[in-house]
Amino acid sequence: MRSDTLREADAAYRVVVELCRKRVRVVFAGEIIADSTDALVLHETRLPLVYYFPRKDVRMDLLQRTEHRTHCPFKGNASYWSIAAGSQVAENAVWSYENPLEDAQEIQGYLAFTWNAMEAWYEDEKQVLEQTRDSTPSNLNIFSDWLLSNAGNTTSVHELVIQLSHCLFSSGVPIWRLQFLMRTLHPELFATGYTWWRDTDAVETFSAPHDVLETREHKESPYMPILDGAGGVRRSLDGPDPQFDFPILEELHARGATDYVAMPLLFSDGQINIITLVSDRSGGFSTEELGQFYEILPVLSRLFEVHALRRTAITLLATYLGKHSGQRVLEGSIKRGDGEDIHAVIWFCDLRDSTALTEALAREEYLALLNRFFDCMAGAVLDHGGEVLKFIGDAILAIFPIEDPASPEAAERAIDAAQDAQREITLINQQGAERGEKAIGFGIGMHIGNLMYGNIGTPGRLDFTVIGSAVNETSRIEGMCKTLDQNILLSAEFSRHFPTRLVSLGMHTLRGVSTPQELFTLPPASHPGVIGESQ
Repeated sequence: MRSDTLREADAAYRVVVELCRKRVRVVFAGEIIADSTDALVLHETRLPLVYYFPRKDVRMDLLQRTEHRTHCPFKGNASYWSIAAGSQVAENAVWSYENPLEDAQEIQGYLAFTWNAMEAWYEDEKQVLEQTRDSTPSNLNIFSDWLLSNAGNTTSVHELVIQLSHCLFSSGVPIWRLQFLMRTLHPELFATGYTWWRDTDAVETFSAPHDVLETREHKESPYMPILDGAGGVRRSLDGPDPQFDFPILEELHARGATDYVAMPLLFSDGQINIITLVSDRSGGFSTEELGQFYEILPVLSRLFEVHALRRTAITLLATYLGKHSGQRVLEGSIKRGDGEDIHAVIWFCDLRDSTALTEALAREEYLALLNRFFDCMAGAVLDHGGEVLKFIGDAILAIFPIEDPASPEAAERAIDAAQDAQREITLINQQGAERGEKAIGFGIGMHIGNLMYGNIGTPGRLDFTVIGSAVNETSRIEGMCKTLDQNILLSAEFSRHFPTRLVSLGMHTLRGVSTPQELFTLPPASHPGVIGESQ
């Protein structure tokens, strides 16, 4: 046995390297790819034996290096090659630890081959038909009980991080900090992070916006090479000369850290997430502890992925349907016709002169203007508890559900949203005027009525929205804004639900509505006792 420095022979998890003492040959596509009497064999608990060949005994001319990388927390980062012989190619079928961690120095530079990708294996002159597994008796993984009994019952990433941290600590692993970084499918966020500290026994959550990728903090983080597919990072912070090649390592060392391990956590679609372990014990983590943890990573990744997928579903439904509509879909309102009758304030707004703007502005300029308009309008609706149901070209359909018909609360929130939106547009126009830009014009129409709130469309392509005559009337009311030279118009039904006096603009005939309607607007701020713009 050439090395037993990694673990005792009777340990629950061991890694041992020894000289094979046989001539080992590997055949691929009729070519002898490796032929050596100096091969090493690596024994790892519950895993097949792996032969490592010195490069002098390998047909390096048939190998082509690739960008693929994998990581082992106690061996380091593995580089990969593909084999091409004749017309056959085996992608990423060869690997090597070219700059291994201390525990794996004996296999530095040696090459290993994926067993099933090869045509044949020989020991001396005898063909070996089946890959041998490490035969050393071993206990079950120390985390098995938790994985089987509790891990699957967690209801969120937050809870899974806490339970995993507790499992590590109670199993004797000297975990001081555990962090999980999860890539997110979100219009504003690149990733969400969860950090557990033993000192507080609490999980801190942080969000990383997309522009964090351009910051110095990210570029100098150990996360960057991992997200780029370069494997993982292991740094011993104990001893007289620790390596501080990432600023976070020096910060952690100053707080008492002795060992830092960052590993990619792969989801089934190939998405790279990151999990990090930090110890404050003298000497850091042992190979056995990291081996036990590394062994459960595939199961952990699926547990995290389940929660990530649900989180993504909630985010996308909220982004594309709205928070309340998305929640109804998650709760099971997914069939055509599923829905409910509601009473609500209906809000409809529109950008003025959009046709002229599309002709006058470049596409990028127009889209930027449209998004600024939506930021003001939809942002105000959301800020005041409304639900944005649909962006229709340059228009927005939104609602403020009424829980209590006797309460003016929903109408008041809708008015507050309209005034906030108007103030934001006024500010944008003032800033644009200084640059010689044309002012943004808009109209907002509001009405109150009964609606059917639910799924319409074809069975395979549904839209969760509101329908009813009140929606059409609101659209027609908003259409009168330009005719009456008003930014905000309100129906007579709205005025009956709003306790503050509004300004009547008289009776008007709405297109497609048989009965003339009285329309109202907000009074100017200077009128005492009435609602209006703040000064």
